[in-house]
Amino acid sequence: MSQVSTTEATTTCIETSRSGYELLADPLLNKGTAFAESERDAFDLHGLLPPNIGTLEEQVSRRLQVLRSFATDIERYAFLRDLQDTNETLFFALLVQNLEELLPVVYTPTVGAGCQQFSRLFRKPRGLFLSLPHKNRIESILAHPRFDKVEAIVVTDGERILGLGDQGAGGMGIPIGKLALYTGCGGLHPATTLPIMLDVGTDNPDCLSDPLYIGWRHERVRGEEYDDFIEAFVSAVAKRWPHVLLQWEDFAKNNATRMLERYRDRLCTFNDDVQGTAAVATGTLLSAINVTGVPLTEQRIAVMGAGSAGCGIASLIRKAMTDAGLADSEAGKRFFMVDRDGLLVDGMDGIASFQQPFLQDKAAIAGWTLDHPDRVALLDVVRNAKPTVLIGVSGQAGAFSEPVVRAMAEHNKRPVIFPLSNPTSRAEATPTDLEAWSEGRAVIGTGSPFPALERNGAKFKVDQTNNSYIFPGVGLGAIAVKASRVTDTMFMAAAKALAAASPARGDVTRNLLPPVTALREVSITVALAVALQAHKEGLTQGIDTDQIEGLIRSKVWTPHYVPYERVEASTS
Repeated sequence: MSQVSTTEATTTCIETSRSGYELLADPLLNKGTAFAESERDAFDLHGLLPPNIGTLEEQVSRRLQVLRSFATDIERYAFLRDLQDTNETLFFALLVQNLEELLPVVYTPTVGAGCQQFSRLFRKPRGLFLSLPHKNRIESILAHPRFDKVEAIVVTDGERILGLGDQGAGGMGIPIGKLALYTGCGGLHPATTLPIMLDVGTDNPDCLSDPLYIGWRHERVRGEEYDDFIEAFVSAVAKRWPHVLLQWEDFAKNNATRMLERYRDRLCTFNDDVQGTAAVATGTLLSAINVTGVPLTEQRIAVMGAGSAGCGIASLIRKAMTDAGLADSEAGKRFFMVDRDGLLVDGMDGIASFQQPFLQDKAAIAGWTLDHPDRVALLDVVRNAKPTVLIGVSGQAGAFSEPVVRAMAEHNKRPVIFPLSNPTSRAEATPTDLEAWSEGRAVIGTGSPFPALERNGAKFKVDQTNNSYIFPGVGLGAIAVKASRVTDTMFMAAAKALAAASPARGDVTRNLLPPVTALREVSITVALAVALQAHKEGLTQGIDTDQIEGLIRSKVWTPHYVPYERVEASTS
């Protein structure tokens, strides 16, 4: 075991008792060919490595050449996962130096295919698979000393992976990918991160019938038994790590908001699908105002997909509107939530509690002209309500049809259209189609990366309105000041910090968001805003505001090799 912390950004030397194959097999400690001659002497590495002593830069160049030789992104994804499980410093050096190229491989859109093929790609264990049959063992599993340094956990139950639905244990690819971004974009040391899969079974017949499926082969457990399992998990986490950040990821809409409300005041926790998506959408909309010239208080928002993510977006934008001076009752009328049954209106059956604040009054739409009198479709909403903003979180490819987009362009000089669903195959529209159907006037943001557009004879990058602009900074800020809670106002601070960094603030012809290559700097900016808000709300202890930036920067790890010294194994 390492005797000196390997988790500090400023560590100058690591002491460890591991040697030989044991040292090379530890991805947090392995340097591969970069072990110095003196280290090879001290750790019995001669003969186990080729004689040439390399550098991290040479290793990055070598791995990048191999990576680019593959024909498909899923091959690149598998290669990077193997690299992460072999040498984490090299993996993150490669990622940090090539963020724009590798983000779509490490995370969306490729991570979706990675989850679907997780059982076939599985090589080495990473993180924790906590299955319901082992509910009584959770505390003992978490108690192992290897987890002593954990500060950030991302957890899923695999039921709603991106727009792909129930992937069972394959959903583990999401926590692994999210935490890779926590390190690559936010700078958290990988030793402080822990991906967790809560395996409560699956209702995906392909998983259940697959002889290679690695998860618990059982139909998905629900109801009281499910809730008791989640309670056992949260209680064990809070006991083991009093200051840990717990991020909920890709839970079904019936559980996402419910679990957030149940646990948000018990520990430092948030749901990225609800709050992170809301913050990046709000921040990007605040940036779009610089381009459209339409004040926030005059915006009308149509959201396709009225689940936890869509209502989370609406809630934060609504709060931003009231912050800007609009009465809350008036702000509420400016949202048009469209789900599988059409526009949500009062009196509809099956309305969830989180949807309730966004129901349209039947009387308000009584005079609308509809294509079908028994259902208010998205096109009806666009034609009658004339929204200025159209946001998609439905997971329904093609939901923003040509008639819908042309109707948006007819009523708006610069329509704001954000097809945010992931992966790319589930996007409500492609930027190319939006550009054509709006005659080049749409202000576009997408959840996944797309090729650049041609505008005025030049290439124009499509803004990737992805949570990677928000959650690494939120986590970094909360962890740095040991915030006891994560509040909606902290996410509002994150959204406004992102908007303040918009290139379009100074030039309306530029992008709404900073480039992906700047995500590390963006994360620090967001972290500072979040930490200051936490301090303002009294959620930190014994910290002065002039300490906050230093605390944040002390958590930002840059992948590099440091010297090792051998010590005797502890007998305690």
